[in-house]
Amino acid sequence: MEEIVSWLAPAATTLAALITASNLGSRITGYGFAIFTVGSLAWLAQGYLTGQPSLLWQNAILTVLNLFGVWRWLGIRAKIEEGGRAAQEESLDTPGEALFPSSLLGRATIIGRDGAELGRTVDAMIGCSSGRLSYIVAAEGGVVGVGETLRMLNWGDVSVDEERFQTPMSPESFRSLPTLDKDSWPG
Repeated sequence: MEEIVSWLAPAATTLAALITASNLGSRITGYGFAIFTVGSLAWLAQGYLTGQPSLLWQNAILTVLNLFGVWRWLGIRAKIEEGGRAAQEESLDTPGEALFPSSLLGRATIIGRDGAELGRTVDAMIGCSSGRLSYIVAAEGGVVGVGETLRMLNWGDVSVDEERFQTPMSPESFRSLPTLDKDSWPG
């Protein structure tokens, strides 16, 4: 038993850290906290089996914090996102302007004219007084943020399609958009 726990604890903790650090959305982050809970329970067992009270107590506290993370991301945050999706769907059936949740500005896939995935949104710039979107910041390439290229995509070149953004651009046109430094965007 001790050997299984000694492998499970670091493996679960490492996998959970990778999942939550990747910031792939509330549900995925919630699953990361669920895996963290498995890891902290395994570390708790390891502390008990090896007679290490500090490891045991530390992971008892971490288990409570991880369960809070599961509740926060799979419970509360998931419900908030469902509320945004419901409002978006309802707005399509009303005479007013169609709505979308602003959380899409940090996580939506961008689809080009031929249906190809061009990138994903990571942020947007919005006018303080007007509330109008000026441009979205699109990430292309890379792996979990490493090696990605940030591009400025004017809001006028985008339309909302449920959980993603569409643009009439080809992959070549998209790659010709201005690149942005991670820490310096145009105002």
